[in-house]
Amino acid sequence: MRWLLAALVVVLGLLQYRLWFAEGSLAERHRLEKQVREQTRINQELKARNAVLEREVMDLQSGNAGLEQRAREQLGLIREGESFYQMAEDPDPTAARRGGSE
Repeated sequence: MRWLLAALVVVLGLLQYRLWFAEGSLAERHRLEKQVREQTRINQELKARNAVLEREVMDLQSGNAGLEQRAREQLGLIREGESFYQMAEDPDPTAARRGGSE
């Protein structure tokens, strides 16, 4: 009878080990669920970025307005006959209030 009780305790210990530490355990399940949540978040960000890029591609393919806007914003190009004005920021905004120099 004692050996049966000891065998049952050993079996219970093995089952507990598998539940908490072995492959397919609760800890591994929790870790995998966390990985799935993180990957889902990354996928949603990438889908949003892809949608923006797809809209830009469609805009560029549909006509010259989108292409012209990109050339102006990213390359600083202007049309013939237009004037380009560039505003420079004051590197020390407090200098104007103090009288210019010290």
